[in-house]
Amino acid sequence: MSKDTRTDPGPFAPHSADSHDLIRVLGARENNLKDVSIEIPKRRLTVFTGVSGSGKSSLVFDTIAAESQRLINETYSSFVQGFMPTLARPEVDVLEGLTTAIIVDQQRMGADPRSTVGTATDTNAMLRILFSRLGEPHIGPPSAYAFNVPSVSASGAITVERGDKKTVKATFNRTGGMCPRCEGRGTVSDIDLTQLYDDSKSLDDGAITIPGYGADGWNMRLYKESGFVDPAKPISKYTKKELHDFLHHEPTRMKIAGINMTYEGLVPRIQKSMLSKDKEAMQPHIRAFVDRAVAFTACPECEGTRLSEGARASKIGRISIADACSMQISDLAEWVRGLDEPSVAPLLSALRQTLDSFVEIGLGYLALDRPAGTLSGGEAQRVKMIRHLGSSLTDVTYVFDEPTAGLHPHDIRRMNDLLLRLRDKGNTVLVVEHKPETIVIADHVVDLGPGAGTGGGTVCFEGTVEELRKGGTVTGRHFDDRAKVKETPREPTGALEIRGASANNLRDVDVDIPLGVLVVVTGVAGSGKSSLVHGSIPAEEGVVSVDQAPIRGSRRSNPATYTGLLDPIRKAFAKANDVKPALFSANSEGACPACNGAGVIYTDLAMMAGVATTCEDCEGKRFDASVLEYHLGGRDISEVLAMSVDEAVEFFGAGEAHTPAAQRILARLADVGLGYLTLGQPLTTLSGGERQRLKLATHMADKGGVYVLDEPTTGLHLADVEQLLGLLDRLVDSGKSVIVVEHHQAVMAHADWIIDLGPGAGHDGGRLVFEGTPADLVAARSTLTGEHLAEYVGA
Repeated sequence: MSKDTRTDPGPFAPHSADSHDLIRVLGARENNLKDVSIEIPKRRLTVFTGVSGSGKSSLVFDTIAAESQRLINETYSSFVQGFMPTLARPEVDVLEGLTTAIIVDQQRMGADPRSTVGTATDTNAMLRILFSRLGEPHIGPPSAYAFNVPSVSASGAITVERGDKKTVKATFNRTGGMCPRCEGRGTVSDIDLTQLYDDSKSLDDGAITIPGYGADGWNMRLYKESGFVDPAKPISKYTKKELHDFLHHEPTRMKIAGINMTYEGLVPRIQKSMLSKDKEAMQPHIRAFVDRAVAFTACPECEGTRLSEGARASKIGRISIADACSMQISDLAEWVRGLDEPSVAPLLSALRQTLDSFVEIGLGYLALDRPAGTLSGGEAQRVKMIRHLGSSLTDVTYVFDEPTAGLHPHDIRRMNDLLLRLRDKGNTVLVVEHKPETIVIADHVVDLGPGAGTGGGTVCFEGTVEELRKGGTVTGRHFDDRAKVKETPREPTGALEIRGASANNLRDVDVDIPLGVLVVVTGVAGSGKSSLVHGSIPAEEGVVSVDQAPIRGSRRSNPATYTGLLDPIRKAFAKANDVKPALFSANSEGACPACNGAGVIYTDLAMMAGVATTCEDCEGKRFDASVLEYHLGGRDISEVLAMSVDEAVEFFGAGEAHTPAAQRILARLADVGLGYLTLGQPLTTLSGGERQRLKLATHMADKGGVYVLDEPTTGLHLADVEQLLGLLDRLVDSGKSVIVVEHHQAVMAHADWIIDLGPGAGHDGGRLVFEGTPADLVAARSTLTGEHLAEYVGA
């Protein structure tokens, strides 16, 4: 055959399998997206930008990542799927070219007391194997070093039938490493009995001082009429048996006033009813009682290590597994590097690699025994990243939610290197981000907007970073914004003295925090900022602390219920229609009877995953049809809850619906940049930054004189940071003192006073390296923060 007539495409011609190099999205309508169609290049780093609420998360997490996960889940058997969350197909016409999505988000890690940094990353498992092989004295298998495994021994009999019956005795032993006293928690709780009752009084005189134990309530009747104690006798005069029956009696069924009830001692009753619950979810007066009555102290038996005596005694050299877990990870990596034992060489190599990843990602200051629930959102996200850095998977889609949250400009460079490394392994990396330092490394930028909420949901720009700078979008215009250092900072009105602060890694820090001005506390991640601010500023009257801890609330909670806005709205509806306010609550009398006010009906499909469907009776409005006939200003209650904050400000500002009490709360929500949120949006759908600003709006009504904020710029677009700075200025100008833990250079430059901690993280930090005005810090350039701030303001 001649060369001219050959049809073979040749060895180097592109294969048709290589042509799928785009993720195509057509007609995405999830949340506020308005029929978005977009093509995203694979094996590249794409950054999604846009103002808060513009639809970035809706496109990246709720559409692309959600559909990828749903399709993967469908490959499992129906039995396995029954244990997985149900994912509905996103509102989108076409999704093509998807690859496996791995989501690395900022959800806090579970606050289980036995979950630590070591257990969350498998590092603990590797250490346990190491100690079971090399530890002296040898105490057993890896489980003998695990604080999650209790020691168990049992004996019994097994009957084996072989012709004649024979009975073989058998014993069962399992050696665990759990401390028997604290059950692997590291702390024990002591109840202060003086806070439960006044022993000079009798039960008839109201001796029990616990909330909910009023003189005529059922709780008090249970103890008075039980017959175990004399209700007329002062508690101090009880015999030993009476006191035991009153405080520690085991549960006993009995009839009181003709009703079957369970009597048990006051202490176990309180432990079940109050102490086993999440403190954050309690009513304020009950939370105050729990704080008074319960003291958590390190377990005296294991000294807080969570481990049994045997596990603490087994050592490699002079180091036990408890010592290894309490070391700073950067030091532990050095110790592991010094071990040379050919029999466990592959294990040591894997352990070194994992520990080096911690250091590389900027978490070398943590210890493996640090409870996972105490990590910040940014730290939790970086801990999750460690699992993926050494992964041999390629051609997957990594989805990141603001990976720079909680990172100092110095640490952001490290994070950028890691994102690029993931991309260079042949992965698609999608990042939702606001910081220009990370946007700048993108191969492709997608800008959503132009506004937030209903004003967003469209793609305003796609292209390179250079094209974004020249483009006219909000992000493009603000991309090179630089806040200027104040010429004349405000003068302080006083000072908050902190002496000898030594919480966590702080080294006897003495500092005067000026009052009446805007103070920024900064330093690299792990330098001791939160320890100084939250651990040393007394949480007394007048100090309002707004952190990023998740808001506790069910899917029924929304901004209107959380801020107390629903109360004046219900009263206004009730007054206008001459009915009672409870009708206008979806959690009370006004609830749709079919779905009990949830708006959706949950169907349990036994072994398969349950399904949530919109309630057909109320069409997801959550209210009974009769309630929707009542109007205020021409709108029913479900239409009001569907309004955004900005619309509601207008609606309740004038006319028939004029409600000053609602107006005040709405104004505060608009002030913190949440004007785009709808009043009835479930709290579970809010981002970390939105939750914090919601808390700030709620606390702005407090009478506090000192506001402590923890990284309020998290989740804020460059354009929104200006609005936040305006809000901080208004707080200070109204006579408040504002202390902000922050890494954002715009906030640093805007401060009246800067307190810089460092110079490094963990035991390399915890010292005061600078205090003074931002201008002095820029001029001195004596710290990492100073260098980055000088670069930022162009000094």
